[in-house]
Amino acid sequence: MSDQKPLIAFGPVPSRRLGRSLGVNNIPPKICSYSCIYCQIGRTLHYGQKREKYYGKDIIVEEVRRCVQQIENQGKHIDYITFVPDGEPTLDINLGEEIALLKQFGKKIAVITNASLIYLDEVREELYEADLVSLKIDSVTKQIWRNINRPGRNIILESILKGIVAFSETYTGKLITETMFVKGVNDGLEEITKVAGFIANLKHHKSYISIPTRPPAFKSVEAADEHALTMAYFIFNKMAIETEYLIGYEGNEFAFTGDFERDILSITSVHPMRKDAVDNYLQKAHTGWYAVDKLVQEQKLIEVPYNRQLYYMRKLS
Repeated sequence: MSDQKPLIAFGPVPSRRLGRSLGVNNIPPKICSYSCIYCQIGRTLHYGQKREKYYGKDIIVEEVRRCVQQIENQGKHIDYITFVPDGEPTLDINLGEEIALLKQFGKKIAVITNASLIYLDEVREELYEADLVSLKIDSVTKQIWRNINRPGRNIILESILKGIVAFSETYTGKLITETMFVKGVNDGLEEITKVAGFIANLKHHKSYISIPTRPPAFKSVEAADEHALTMAYFIFNKMAIETEYLIGYEGNEFAFTGDFERDILSITSVHPMRKDAVDNYLQKAHTGWYAVDKLVQEQKLIEVPYNRQLYYMRKLS
């Protein structure tokens, strides 16, 4: 567990799915029900499978209020307030109440979840209150699912898939799915076809095909190649699934609130930034690279080379 002060609200960051997204980090690093091999935050420090209380509801509301006021005072907008923490957001037993409380700000609420707890009636009921829910569906084959998502011991794939179907049949908001394709793991014709077949039977808005675009938890992980992505796109479309790639860079439009160190650490705690994005951010802050070097020397920020680019992310203990 990190002994650093929790950074609960961050951004907004440019999101390929949500526009300008103000993030809510409602789970301490890195408590998750999965330890996905491609995770941009790193390997799971603490497996969580039982829902618990982490941060107080009032703390989350006040942190979001502070960010919303700062952003609106700058004349900028927020498209979504998004639960997208260092771990799995539905592990937070207060998630439903937090969604309800954050609606006071008049923004749409989104939840990005790995769907591992969606078999629980209470989790589905809480997610019904969100305006958008994104579900991870990387595989529908048990061994491949275990290889790519590395779930906690008591999590059962069949229960998850049934929960996803049940949720899609009754959810009235915008439901999207995301499938991350990793080379040599889930990018074969048979598995792509199985995943597409499952998704095709869901009542949902859109499916996103993605690849790791930031440094993954396991160095051996490689993005699926162009051939596999083209094949996946063709198969998804053939099954009448509205499909979009998530394989590009989001851009450098990160918000600046006036406190460079807090801003850069809060953003990179869940959203590693490419070097050119950091450079752009430094210009907004009217400061130089010495500010970044200082954070690196203090071991608050780390440099990670990936795919011929240099990324910066907050160091987790």
